Amino acid sequence: MHTDTERCLRAVRSKDARFDGWFFTAVLTTGIYCRPSCPVVPPKAENMVFHPSAAACQQAGFRACKRCRPDTSPGSPEWNARADSVARAMRLIQDGIVDREGVTGLAGRLGYSERQIERQLLAELGAGPLALARAQRAQTARLLIETTGVPMAEVAFAAGFSSIRTFNDTVREVFALAPTELRARAARRPDTARGPRTPGVICLRLPFRTPLNPDNLFGHLAATAVPGVEEWRDGAYRRTLRLPYGHGIVALTPKPDHIACRLALTDPRDLTVAISRCRRMLDLDADPVAVDDQLRTDPLLAPLVGKAPGRRVPGTVDAAEFAVRAVLGQQVSTAAARTHAARLVTAYGTPVDDPEGGLTHLFPTPGALAALDPEALALPRSRRTTLTTLVAALADGTLPLGTDSDWDEARARLRELPGFGPWTVEAIAMRALGDPDAFLPTDLGVRRAAQGLGLPSTPAALTARAAAWRPWRAYAVQYLWATDDHAINILPE
Repeated sequence: MHTDTERCLRAVRSKDARFDGWFFTAVLTTGIYCRPSCPVVPPKAENMVFHPSAAACQQAGFRACKRCRPDTSPGSPEWNARADSVARAMRLIQDGIVDREGVTGLAGRLGYSERQIERQLLAELGAGPLALARAQRAQTARLLIETTGVPMAEVAFAAGFSSIRTFNDTVREVFALAPTELRARAARRPDTARGPRTPGVICLRLPFRTPLNPDNLFGHLAATAVPGVEEWRDGAYRRTLRLPYGHGIVALTPKPDHIACRLALTDPRDLTVAISRCRRMLDLDADPVAVDDQLRTDPLLAPLVGKAPGRRVPGTVDAAEFAVRAVLGQQVSTAAARTHAARLVTAYGTPVDDPEGGLTHLFPTPGALAALDPEALALPRSRRTTLTTLVAALADGTLPLGTDSDWDEARARLRELPGFGPWTVEAIAMRALGDPDAFLPTDLGVRRAAQGLGLPSTPAALTARAAAWRPWRAYAVQYLWATDDHAINILPE
């Protein structure tokens, strides 16, 4: 979008927050960059240039605006709506791969050379993988500086900087303030997360594009919560997180203009990854206006969208975990699926301490589940075979599911496994892989809703009608499900 100068100018002049994260405005006369909705008076058109990423602005020598804080805007919705190499690379960078494995690791996961990845990212984002990772480290550092009392040396380490000097230089270069000045400034700002400081606990706000309807999003997560791993407590969805350097517990509370996030981490280096996974689970980088505008073109869907716009697709923090849970949920009730999953958690999960609630375990890894005895599972024999085959494929790497997955390739590999029909494959594509166009025409709830609205109710006919909803059919599913009074559609008390 940043190449469409006229469209960018209109967004900046109208201070349209819908475009925050889509592009960034760099001001030649001041040397700063802003989000499109920056409240200051826009400069003259000839003094503005547009960049596709904060990293590109920083690489061009611009500093972040202290007023609109562009580095804290929602991420571009493009990276969760595409499955090409650039989008997959961006999802991996957000998940911290460059910091942990370097550009070599990033390229290896995508099946390209380092030079190819560098060239593709530069062409589309104006910055290579190292610059994009550096921008992310700067944002993580800012979060820790502004929302915690952690000493600066620990902030530098947790954000992924190799030295205190590099940390100081980067913060000054990006934000035009020393780390201590950033902290002092944040203490005076009313929107900074407040509350008692607890060692190892970080409180922050997760931004999103409005509107956001929390009912089906948090309703689904709460209704399907696996005991010991997830719970709804005191108005917040809480769950355990398995992370690269340790584990964590997150509490996510819906607010009118943000999601309040409370993170307890065993290792602060996991902050960036934890935030990225929570944002994907809640679909916070979506562009609800674009989605809803497309779905409103169908006169039978339009009333549902108009009644409660901004529905998101509930995701997951771990694709392999969701795949296992999808198999456990085949042809059984939500309550039965939770019971089956809870038994696996108790037997094979990793115990954790939760002083603030009732969480007890991390969901078991595929490696741990590979040791399970099929005969001990209270499942039909065919489903035991489906589960054990899935777990074996996940454990040995023949079925890679994650942020870097190619959606079509993942579907093809899943279909090769016994017991994986269209419903299971599409459910995993929708909620584990994040494909916004995944569709469940065989789902009973979808078919029942379609019939009630006057839409075709047979899978083939409904799929044909749904072609007009592309590429947002996963969101259409949320609106169809919402016609039912099932607990997944109700925000818990």
